[in-house]
Amino acid sequence: MSFIVDNMQWIMLASGLLTLTMAQAVFAPRATALAIFGEEISGAAAELVVRNWGGLIAGGGAMLIYAAFNPEWRPLALIFTGAGKAMFIGLVLARGGRFLRRQAGIAIVLDTIMVVLFAAYLAAA
Repeated sequence: MSFIVDNMQWIMLASGLLTLTMAQAVFAPRATALAIFGEEISGAAAELVVRNWGGLIAGGGAMLIYAAFNPEWRPLALIFTGAGKAMFIGLVLARGGRFLRRQAGIAIVLDTIMVVLFAAYLAAA
């Protein structure tokens, strides 16, 4: 546990940078949905929802980066982004293996590691 606490700044920085990559959905929602889920989105509403989703996730990544250098904000950033990641994990796994063969499967693995590290830090701090 002390390893996680001692290195949380770097864990949060790496996690934040990885999470921030979802900003791509703001600019290329169709390509992002196709890459992650292997499915086309259609319609203005679907494009708007994917743009919003990407923006919220990227915002969580920015929060992680900010909180990495401002320890007083760590609990809020870790709870907010950890909850979002846990929700994504649960939703994808609830759909079965359908999306796990895409980039969503990689995201599930990385997000699970992040959620475990965030929870361990919050429990120890």
